Amino acid sequence: MTQAVVLGGGFAGVLAATVLARHVGEVTVVEGGRYPQGPEPRPGLPQAFHSHVLVTAGAEALETLLPGTQAALEARGAHRRGLTDGALILSAGGWFRRQETGAHLISCSRWLMDHVIRERALSGGTVTVRERTRVLGLAGDASRVTGVLLAREDGSTETLRADLVVDATGRRSRAPRWLAALGGPAVEEEVVDPGLAYSTRIYRAPAALAARIPAVMVHPDPHPGNGRSGHGATLFPVEDGRWTVTLTGTRAAAPPVDGQGFTDCIRALRSPVVAELLAEAEPLGSVRPFRATANRRRYFERGPRPEGFLALGDALVAVNPVHSHGMSVALLGAVRIDRELARTGAVPAAFPALQAALAEVAEPSWRMATEQDREAAAEDGAEDGAGDTSGDAARAAGQLVRALMSRAVLGNPALMTDLFRTQTLLPRRSGRSGSHPPPHPAPSAGSGPPLDTDEAVAQFPVLAQWWFSGRRSRSPALEETRGH
Repeated sequence: MTQAVVLGGGFAGVLAATVLARHVGEVTVVEGGRYPQGPEPRPGLPQAFHSHVLVTAGAEALETLLPGTQAALEARGAHRRGLTDGALILSAGGWFRRQETGAHLISCSRWLMDHVIRERALSGGTVTVRERTRVLGLAGDASRVTGVLLAREDGSTETLRADLVVDATGRRSRAPRWLAALGGPAVEEEVVDPGLAYSTRIYRAPAALAARIPAVMVHPDPHPGNGRSGHGATLFPVEDGRWTVTLTGTRAAAPPVDGQGFTDCIRALRSPVVAELLAEAEPLGSVRPFRATANRRRYFERGPRPEGFLALGDALVAVNPVHSHGMSVALLGAVRIDRELARTGAVPAAFPALQAALAEVAEPSWRMATEQDREAAAEDGAEDGAGDTSGDAARAAGQLVRALMSRAVLGNPALMTDLFRTQTLLPRRSGRSGSHPPPHPAPSAGSGPPLDTDEAVAQFPVLAQWWFSGRRSRSPALEETRGH
């Protein structure tokens, strides 16, 4: 009987175990903590308090792996929002028009996402979970992994034999060290750190708006100053009548971590929409900061690796969470594992090629995230480097090109469709993807003058009714300069 061990019982680990159970006789998940009984915080997952979404390709992969899970999530309060038919978005170039692009996202708390997937993936009894067990290293040699070294909760140790070992321990994976201890070559690693930071707060939303408004995304002002900050913000409806609100910024101008500072920063955004929505909401708990936003890639697929070992999820490629790709790439990787094992069989000799296949799956997300973040890091470095004029002309030219492209997308339905399909990891083509209807009819975007705030809000009936009803404050501090 072929035995597989998955190291790490988080999102990627549970998916890997689900797939492996279809191809091997015995699957064991080694989890350092203990699973909560419901959709509650899990130790070792500090980013869980922040915004989490599944983008379109990830949502489709979830249905492939665990049919009916998206409906189960929505029944528990998750929200589907189309891009841009279900999202009010202020880009660097202006407001997007509403359009059905075939791209969408699923928004809920990370705790709910993990809980529902664990329920559906592990309920069949084909996977054994060993909680409160630490991984000390790998057994085997440079040519073949034969098991894992474990420490039980009582401090005793053991070697768990395995034909296949999957590392799903995330960003902090120690696999390069474990492989080196077996005599293998070093694992090449690449880090692209944009110097971004974000802070998140959860709110109790007013009942009339909680689940009915679009997602709201306000990109940073490309030319901060004159009372406007260089921060961006997102507001996503989640389960139980709540909104998750995240502020983004650079570490040099990090979003505040105290309640009043968070509120003041929201008010200083280039659009007052988020501030006015939150003026009618109730904050729940404190502001949560997050600073570990570097993109990190370990090239396990390069160089000889022992048979029977595989790294996936954030242990392989972890992109800046701002791009919202992590869970979706893990799902796409799980689908690829299922397909490859069906073709080759679950044998140790198949794992080096499978490692290359997983790197291929993660490549589009990595390329997209690092290209954008390298540009952001270069611009931020230019602002910090007083007196350094080298490269200023090139940076200015790049900024101009990006600004022109941003404005062009706003007035071109085909470009807009390509943009959002690419950002949600779908192939770049026109037309709808899937059969799920949009939450409400959306007109087709077309060319025309830039939208002002009132015109942008008017595209969403529920939001517009509230916006124009006189319920929102009209204080000078929240008024927006027209033309955005």
